[in-house]
Amino acid sequence: MPQPQLSLVIGNKTWSSWSLRPWLVLKRLAIPFEEVRVQLRQPETKSAILGHSPAGKVPALRDGDLVIWDSLAIIEYVADLHPDRPVWPRDRIARGVARAVSAEMHSGFQQLREVCPMDLFAVKPMETFPEGVEHNIRRIVQSFRECRAGFGKDGPFLFGSFSAADAMYAPVCSRFRTYVPDLSRFGDDGTAARYMETIFAMPEMEAWAEGARAEASD
Repeated sequence: MPQPQLSLVIGNKTWSSWSLRPWLVLKRLAIPFEEVRVQLRQPETKSAILGHSPAGKVPALRDGDLVIWDSLAIIEYVADLHPDRPVWPRDRIARGVARAVSAEMHSGFQQLREVCPMDLFAVKPMETFPEGVEHNIRRIVQSFRECRAGFGKDGPFLFGSFSAADAMYAPVCSRFRTYVPDLSRFGDDGTAARYMETIFAMPEMEAWAEGARAEASD
């Protein structure tokens, strides 16, 4: 049976944190797809996205006539489509926790998103943060530490080997690099800092950054 032709509609790589998440899963797990880019922050952006997604937001995954228009839903669809690929940890308990922390990222940390939007190459360290943002940062640092301690013995990612949970938190690592260079202020014992190094050392993250640079020069 021929492989389905997937296409992933994404926004600008400098800013679009939600686009990065499923893109990273597809790239890291070597799942073929066509990349369709929509320029954000333009007068025609909304209508352009609506041409691909009924929700009017990126990302959106197209598989033939089917459209999946939410980052986490896309990741779950890809996991169903490619059960041979380790989108989630193979171990049931690790998989349950990975899904829990991914869903927490998907639905939470709103204060961090609002105050510290992803800006891939920016360096804007902040001295102080609103209480809600500080709480978000501390919770994420704690989560990184607990995942690494409980499930990370076989590799440098949250659950040892790369999984969708790492893709869900990759944009957070970018935010931290931009706005929170010293995570020790928020309870990091070095685990979160090392994990961030792991994320940015991925060749797929460098490929995303190269794409962002190319977009900026267009």
